[in-house]
Amino acid sequence: MSDSENLQQMINNGIALDGVTPGGRVVVAMSGGVDSSVCAALCQRAGYEVVGITLQLYDHGQAVQRPGACCAGADIYDAKQVADALGIAHYVLDYEDRFRAAVIDDFIDDYLAGSTPIPCIRCNQRVKFKDLLATARELGAEALVTGHYVRRIEGVQGAELHCAADPQKDQSYFLFTTEQAQLDYLRFPLGDLAGKATTRALAEAFGLGVAAKPDSQDICFVPDGKYGDLIERLRPGAAEPGDLVDLGGQVLGQHNGVIHYTVGQRKGLGLSGPEPLYVLKLDATARRVVVGPKSALAKNLVKLHDVNWLDHEAPCEGRVVQARIRSTHPPVDATLNVSAAHTGVLGVLGVSGEGSGVELAVELVKSEDAVAPGQACVIYDGARVLGGGWIARS
Repeated sequence: MSDSENLQQMINNGIALDGVTPGGRVVVAMSGGVDSSVCAALCQRAGYEVVGITLQLYDHGQAVQRPGACCAGADIYDAKQVADALGIAHYVLDYEDRFRAAVIDDFIDDYLAGSTPIPCIRCNQRVKFKDLLATARELGAEALVTGHYVRRIEGVQGAELHCAADPQKDQSYFLFTTEQAQLDYLRFPLGDLAGKATTRALAEAFGLGVAAKPDSQDICFVPDGKYGDLIERLRPGAAEPGDLVDLGGQVLGQHNGVIHYTVGQRKGLGLSGPEPLYVLKLDATARRVVVGPKSALAKNLVKLHDVNWLDHEAPCEGRVVQARIRSTHPPVDATLNVSAAHTGVLGVLGVSGEGSGVELAVELVKSEDAVAPGQACVIYDGARVLGGGWIARS
């Protein structure tokens, strides 16, 4: 079937969801963007009873008119307009308090501790795939549908999480914390699409007003991209100045707070010398930013904590995998190094995940720069997500 024929078939018939009863109820997480809106349209066109839910996560006033923001006040309006156009039920749930406690406070704590957090993963883990998923079950839905570009494939031993068909849009890195029971309930209609152009073409064909809406680019609760300003506002006095030092401890200059730096950073150091300097380590307790040459950034061994493991076989020493240490980095060849982990055993499935104490290490075949504590390391077997964890401090 040609691409145009496939597109027309989706316009006419929507997309069937594996394991969901024809005509059954599904909840679609509607952010107000084009991706989730198209998901709602595809499910409605396929004959499902669609209930759209939009989460109010924070005070939207500052971001209402900002193009490219996510979860802004205007997004709630856009989601409602799409739901009305499709003739589906739509509800707005106030999750502001939950979001503040589970995501924003954690984001600030991580920065103050010298880590570089990823709040989008925490939001999926603690809000969307936990609280919202529970709400969908309470509504009697057979599945929670989201607009993420990943694939859920039924394997021999249950649902598996795979990269999207379009590697440029793949969001599997941000979903590594998804647990097996959640994956069994989730559906991702966009994972097999050729790319965003197809999604926008579908939106236009369905007559959705968000067809040309820009993609979100920033962390939703930091609409101006100034993380330090947010932390200072919510935790006054938290950004204490300190020393910029080299690997030998020699003071090279001063900084205005470790919250303004991340491992691998080059710009904004205010230092000059015979070679460029990069942030190598953040010592929040001593308020020190350690800098050095780019060669000192290279790391082969990456230790992880709070590992979430989706494979039905526990990780074994020396297993060949691929590892991605940043969302913008491609996966690289690696081997599992179980013996390098200090605690926790993944031999019993169901104990992995946040707060489990499960640790693991991966040994990269080729060194990577900018292995930053607080970022995620996601482990793959080809296109399949085996699991992942949070990069630990050295």
